[in-house]
Amino acid sequence: MTQETCIFCDIIAGKAPAHIVYEDELSMCILDIHPYTKGHCLVISKRHVPWWHELTDEENASLFNTAKLMANRMMKKFNPDFVFLYARGRRIPHTHLFLIPTYNGDVLDRFFNALENFQESPQALALLKEPEQMAEAAEILNKD
Repeated sequence: MTQETCIFCDIIAGKAPAHIVYEDELSMCILDIHPYTKGHCLVISKRHVPWWHELTDEENASLFNTAKLMANRMMKKFNPDFVFLYARGRRIPHTHLFLIPTYNGDVLDRFFNALENFQESPQALALLKEPEQMAEAAEILNKD
């Protein structure tokens, strides 16, 4: 995707519609058109740069300061358990951060709980190989 066909560049240039909720000289915060929850936003750099680590120090500071400002605003206005932040960029290669108000039991909370359980599971699975665990499993299976 080139800068000429980038939807975020079009939004920044005023050529495409968006619900802009905040902007400064280097960054803009817009509502995501495919929200996970009410208030789900994207913080985008105003300069077309594919990855956040390729921004200048000033652009990076603006991006994360905007994210912090908007996360605090989300906490105050929507009262979520937390505001989830992640950087992606595969579908639209223009630096953007996702800010998603997240609540206990919602789709993102369940996803990350599952991911954390998966991350921890090798240790739990390794415990099943312990002699005591093997003996217990064999005893359970040997019973009618």
